[in-house]
Amino acid sequence: MSAPTDPRAATERIVGFYESLSPAALDRLGEFYTDDARFKDPFNEVRGVAAIRGVFEHMYASLHEPRFVVTQRVVDGAQCFLVWEFRFRFRRFDTRTAQVVRGGSHLVLAADGRIADHRDYWDAAEELYEKLPAVGALMRWLKRRANR
Repeated sequence: MSAPTDPRAATERIVGFYESLSPAALDRLGEFYTDDARFKDPFNEVRGVAAIRGVFEHMYASLHEPRFVVTQRVVDGAQCFLVWEFRFRFRRFDTRTAQVVRGGSHLVLAADGRIADHRDYWDAAEELYEKLPAVGALMRWLKRRANR
């Protein structure tokens, strides 16, 4: 194990990795996640670099030109919170229309600056389902009904 890493420097390194993420960069996930890291988002809960890689491989297989833009960061000790925009186009539907999902990631860093725990927070109904052709109309209707 290497010497403890400054959490702010580690966070900037992680942000740089995510903002330049590509299918080829997935080979480097072990540089950014501990071997037994946990990753959780609205669709997945996995542990380990290989399983995390599977989540990102599925993302690249399902979406056109996915990319992350980190708009804010808060670092407090070995924890950080990243506010981001995830930009992409659907492969199966209208591939010309750019989509944006806004969310945040809570990261817990190991002493070496790699991610030990990664939890994404975003509203799947508003940020994704409402944008799908058939499901979107139903989700928007349900939202209107719930707000009455």
